[in-house]
Amino acid sequence: MAARRAKLGQDEILLTPWRNFHVEDMDPFVPPDDDKWDFVLVSSIHEAGSEKEIKRKKFLDELSKKGFTIKKIEDKKLFYGVRAPEQIFQKYQQLLKNPDSRVQNPDAHHDIPVTTRIRIVNFILQNTMTPDLEKLHDLMKKKVFEAVFPLHEKEEVREFLEEKWARWRDIFCQQPIEKIRCYFGEKVALYFAWLGWYTYLLGIAAVVGLVVFVAGITVFNSSQVSKEICEASNTIMCPLCDQQCPFWLLSDTCTYAKVTHMIDNEGTVLFAMFMAIWATVFLELWKRQRATVVTNWDLYGWDEDEEELAMELINNLQHEPRKYQHSYFRSTIILLLVLVMIAVLIGIAHALVIYRVIAMALFTQSNFKFLREQANTMAVMTGAVLHYITIVIMSKVNRRVALYLCDLEKPRTFSQRENNFTVKIFTFQFFTNFSSLIYIAFFLGRINGHPGNYVRIAGKWRLEECHPSGCITDLFIQMGIIMLLKQTISSVVEYLAPWIAHKVHKKRQRPKKRRMMLGEEEEAEDPCKKQWLSNYQLNEVNTFSLFDEFLEMVIQYSFTTIFVAAFPLAPLLAFCNNLFEIRLDAIKMMRLYRRMVPRKANDIGIWLQVLEAIGILAVIGNGLVIAITSNFIPMQVYKYTYSPCMTENSTTMDCSTGYINHSLSVFRIQDFEPDTKVPKMLQDFAGDEIKECRYRDYRNADDYSYTVQFWHIFAARLAFLILFEHVALCIKLIAAWYVPDVPQSVKNEFLNRKHSNLRKELSMKEYSTEV
Repeated sequence: MAARRAKLGQDEILLTPWRNFHVEDMDPFVPPDDDKWDFVLVSSIHEAGSEKEIKRKKFLDELSKKGFTIKKIEDKKLFYGVRAPEQIFQKYQQLLKNPDSRVQNPDAHHDIPVTTRIRIVNFILQNTMTPDLEKLHDLMKKKVFEAVFPLHEKEEVREFLEEKWARWRDIFCQQPIEKIRCYFGEKVALYFAWLGWYTYLLGIAAVVGLVVFVAGITVFNSSQVSKEICEASNTIMCPLCDQQCPFWLLSDTCTYAKVTHMIDNEGTVLFAMFMAIWATVFLELWKRQRATVVTNWDLYGWDEDEEELAMELINNLQHEPRKYQHSYFRSTIILLLVLVMIAVLIGIAHALVIYRVIAMALFTQSNFKFLREQANTMAVMTGAVLHYITIVIMSKVNRRVALYLCDLEKPRTFSQRENNFTVKIFTFQFFTNFSSLIYIAFFLGRINGHPGNYVRIAGKWRLEECHPSGCITDLFIQMGIIMLLKQTISSVVEYLAPWIAHKVHKKRQRPKKRRMMLGEEEEAEDPCKKQWLSNYQLNEVNTFSLFDEFLEMVIQYSFTTIFVAAFPLAPLLAFCNNLFEIRLDAIKMMRLYRRMVPRKANDIGIWLQVLEAIGILAVIGNGLVIAITSNFIPMQVYKYTYSPCMTENSTTMDCSTGYINHSLSVFRIQDFEPDTKVPKMLQDFAGDEIKECRYRDYRNADDYSYTVQFWHIFAARLAFLILFEHVALCIKLIAAWYVPDVPQSVKNEFLNRKHSNLRKELSMKEYSTEV
């Protein structure tokens, strides 16, 4: 036992001369906890006198000058536990007037929260510079240190979170936000508070979307348009490709037409308007929720710049603040690079379009009857899967490019760097996720030309066409596949990857056991060794670990709002995903990853502006989907202008009767391009040689120019788009005005605080005057 004490005495080094603390600074009822360590640094065992060993010693010497206590434990790696002196935290409390305690007496000593302690120590570690002008980040790049992390400790809060929060059985239970804050800090707590609030209100949108979808199912067989398509057994349609594609009957697509009407109906328009209002109300209610939460934390008026300056001065009294700077030249270069990256992402979307065109041509020439008959659907589905794979790959590329651009900007603070990175990565991810959807929604079937004059890729493959009942089903399929893949495969990988990595790391880093000599007593193991090693075996967290979770949810929010008119089930899928996502993130943070360095915050940062921008894009996107992608406007124009109800004053028939025939143009077979191999007869069709076929467009039969109906519908689309967006934006503004950002209870609390402080100050002045 004496030998073990001597060994521990050698490993634990006090890096500053002993200071005579005042007796009143020490609490006699709380014994000093020498087994509590703020951070652990891990290093490989380097050769004595090697460059890495010298650099490591220099860094530890710099910590010694700041009063840090270090404990060394050797296993397969070298572990250095570091503990900061109490004076550092006393300075922090004095500089910021003890923001972590409601008692504002500067002469009294109060323990600060563990999260604040970890944050301060992390800042000092990251900003401690060696005589070689190298910081910890530089040393880790050179493999001097392999890891640095705070410890998951057996605290009451941690045990509570593991038992009541990080469990699948608690999936429908309320989150303990205050406990999360006490263990992970305010930024993580605000993320889970926002995610919980988002999921809670998403339940309302999910119910409404489900009702709209079910209502569409109920009219599955009752649509007049669908009936006309199903009964059009004599309507011959033009071939869908140039080679080996036969003429086909419109009635062959009866089921497809019914599915389209199930999605594309009057309820879709109302649901799109509802989601525009929902997005605004959600953000306004979140602002109120956030104000209430941060007020309870005494962080409503917290100043991030002041805190960072205070920690800089605690770390180095001679520190000079970095001035605000702006370079128009650098900003122009970065803007041009961002535009180049966006052009690349749009180019990738074009590549996906080319794939769909080529796949369509290949499927129509397949030897399998099913592929030939379902060539268009198969091209859409395989294109959606390829789009998902592109999203996975480009997400990694986008991250590297965004980080590189942030380095070029040279932001003044970490928060500014994080904000700049957020804007860039979201912009890149938005184009990665939505470029293909934008093509399907607004360009598919509208830029392909017409029979006899098709637009072709490389002069060979012609672009795709829309089904006679519209392209909205293609958009529905694309969104459904992408959301299902993102929320199943990505979630499974998100959990299994760190779980497997943890098991592998744990197996490799088993503590080595020393062979015992005959008669030798077994040496007691240092209690810190097992704890440090078990924390080291967990997966590494980085600066952007929480950022990744935010980005995932914001992209999901975009899917849920921007094209919701084409996919009313999006809120339901997002709601179900988020119920699992909350517990999945909790389990990862508590059991699979090292403890995240807490960060103080009083809001979700620039993400709020991003969400507000998405809300505006949602209004524009849904307005365009209804005006351009949907058949809602053409049908309304037909009903109130060209239908039998208007031309014949008939009130007994459905006003949409005859719409399909009205929306199809006539093409003469003799006008086909010379390279097109046209079958002379339609298989199983009794009749003379086919002389003309129909296609979806509004063109004259003689010269194939646009008809008056086309321009009438075009004007109606434009008018509806302007009206829809202005009405939706006005409703958003009214909702934002109607729901105050800050609850009256919070305003009254601040009013009472100011009144109380002023009364106390005046009372103290009057008392001092009387004395």
